[in-house]
Amino acid sequence: MTRSPHILLTGFDPFGGETINPSWEAVRSLHGRRAGGHRIVAVQLPTEFAASLKALRRALREVRPAIVLGVGQAGGRSRLSIERVAINVNDARIPDNAGAQPVDEPVVADGPAAYFSSLPIKAMLAALREAGLPAEVSNTAGTYVCNHIAYAMAHYTARQRGVRTGFVHIPFLPDQAVTHAHAPSMSLEDVRRGLLVALRTAARVQTDARLAAGAIS
Repeated sequence: MTRSPHILLTGFDPFGGETINPSWEAVRSLHGRRAGGHRIVAVQLPTEFAASLKALRRALREVRPAIVLGVGQAGGRSRLSIERVAINVNDARIPDNAGAQPVDEPVVADGPAAYFSSLPIKAMLAALREAGLPAEVSNTAGTYVCNHIAYAMAHYTARQRGVRTGFVHIPFLPDQAVTHAHAPSMSLEDVRRGLLVALRTAARVQTDARLAAGAIS
């Protein structure tokens, strides 16, 4: 019997004083669902530089995915942010959940300076907007654990034929935003719906759309 292709979908545990992380709340609700003929496998990663890499490597070995999509919290952002690039730099403004705070250190020693997402990010953007969801292409995944994992996903799968990777940042949930003055938020249902739209598009589209979605500053 032919094994159906899998999507590895990752989220993080809470960090920075938050009691929940919307990335894991959304990701775990999609475990076992199907998107574009692919079965979704949800995995929680620790918000720790070292431990997250070990958990990611283990998940990649066990799931053997065709698509890998990382999801992370970006408090302050108002849209589903599809990341274009991950850079080979860890520069932590705050300590991770294990107390580590690397400054100007590489994610992978002697690795390339950056990896671009290999998912059809413009097609994903168009599909999200067509679904009535606020979305954007982002040109920075930061320099914290989200970027760390986005870079590692691409690096670990770079020589695996047919494996495509990417990362999406999501806003606070409303329950979080009430404790942060003027912080935008998005409902869990909209985040969940947006991830499914993005994953279905990623699974079905091989050649990306040509769509202007850059930034002036």
